[in-house]
Amino acid sequence: MLNTLISILWFILIFSVVVISHEFGHYIIARANGIHVVEFFIGFGPTLIHWTKGGTKYSIKLLPLGGACVFEGLDDVEDTIKGKNIADVARGEVGDSENTEEATAEKSNDFGGSFLDASVWKRLAVTIAGPVFNIILGFIIAFIMVNLIAVRDPIATEIIPGGAAEAAGLQAGDRIISLNGQRICLYEDIVLFNVVYHGGDVNVVYERDGVKGKTTLTPLYNEQEGRYMIGIANASFVEMKGLDAFKYTWYEMRYNFKMTYSSLFMLVRGRVKTTDVSGPVGIAVNVVGKTYEATKDYGFATVVVNMLNIALMLTVNLGILNLLPIPALDGGRLIFLLIEIIRGKPVPRDKEALVNFIGVIFFIILIIFVFFNDIRNIFF
Repeated sequence: MLNTLISILWFILIFSVVVISHEFGHYIIARANGIHVVEFFIGFGPTLIHWTKGGTKYSIKLLPLGGACVFEGLDDVEDTIKGKNIADVARGEVGDSENTEEATAEKSNDFGGSFLDASVWKRLAVTIAGPVFNIILGFIIAFIMVNLIAVRDPIATEIIPGGAAEAAGLQAGDRIISLNGQRICLYEDIVLFNVVYHGGDVNVVYERDGVKGKTTLTPLYNEQEGRYMIGIANASFVEMKGLDAFKYTWYEMRYNFKMTYSSLFMLVRGRVKTTDVSGPVGIAVNVVGKTYEATKDYGFATVVVNMLNIALMLTVNLGILNLLPIPALDGGRLIFLLIEIIRGKPVPRDKEALVNFIGVIFFIILIIFVFFNDIRNIFF
């Protein structure tokens, strides 16, 4: 029971830091551009505590599963379609779109704190700030991590007997430079390559005694691991010296970027099972909980490093996923802003609100699916 409680507290801490970083990005850039932030809150559901300062309401809510930065003016657009027939909005029969555009153009000369009345460049900066701050947080976490742990170089310290690497002539001590043209910087890059590998020969560039060599191998499927493997093991760790910390910080970030877009690619290709998809409950139990259980006996420092690794994964994921061109995400709003830049005038606000409304409905359905999927994976 105590271990479960500690795992939940770790999850709340990690998730809160990642979300606060994202929303703070929106908040600080909005304030810098004169956009009024009506409310900045962390969590969802009933408000536990709140206070008001500088015209902004700050709140902490019951469920620590998200947050938001609410700007002045956005509620006006929601009110436009509230209580209206969605089909009418889609046909453009709610409000006067042209008048809305003209009014927006007129107000842009008399900016008064509304998000919608701000210039398109200010709105673009505010929108992209959330994902950017997630990436900045990722760099900070990665830098701390590489200074606390020994990073593994992509060196084959052991060749697995009967494996693909042995058949290809690789030897213990060889450094893997690239696999199918993909640069390898960390041993984790090799692990990720094995996970996304989907058949065919693999062209390997390696370094042996300072001399580069090439070979070709075909990874073999490992039933126990449930994935293909090239047949090498690694126990080569790097001791940080001088600027190495910055170099390996970039390597860690690069690996997490690759892991995120590779996972998206596998999802689109249908190579990810529904049982592999996790939401907050699944992350709390299967990722944070199991990581804590596996590392707690090695001391607090080991637990902290592994929790930092989870936080790094989550913040990079949140930053990249929010840039996807999907309604209700930052990427969806960026699409409308880019269209506005090209057209020289905004997309009719009611149309944009409708698209975002559909996006919100989609995410509500997705959240419900992921929640029940987590429950099924945990208890059944």
